[in-house]
Amino acid sequence: MRAPPKDAGIPEITANELVAADGVLFGFPTRYGAMAAQMKAFFDSTGQLWREQKLAGKPAGFFISTGTQGGGQETTAWTAITQLAHHGMLFVPIGYTFVFAGDGTREPSETELALAEHQGKYMATVVKRLAQA
Repeated sequence: MRAPPKDAGIPEITANELVAADGVLFGFPTRYGAMAAQMKAFFDSTGQLWREQKLAGKPAGFFISTGTQGGGQETTAWTAITQLAHHGMLFVPIGYTFVFAGDGTREPSETELALAEHQGKYMATVVKRLAQA
């Protein structure tokens, strides 16, 4: 699938570490209009957290990439929302979609990097507001 090897310098979070987060942005590629199997397996590992309602009320959002224009960004987010709903998490959408196109070798543009920074700041604003309530 032309995915580059995982960078060993990027840490991986465990399902149990989600409990300590004030808010979560999940990033994953789309595969046939849905989240990749690895991401689904991660959500499947959160069953105990669901039983104990450890993530209920926690703000969460997504950023999604595809290798082609119209590659399923919207359907991937739409189907991923069910994972948040089962946990009682609060979906914080960015409000519009940016499209990644190409064969997977293209680096993000300055606009896409600015979008990512904006989404992170926006999530932080919502999390802080909810924490004060």
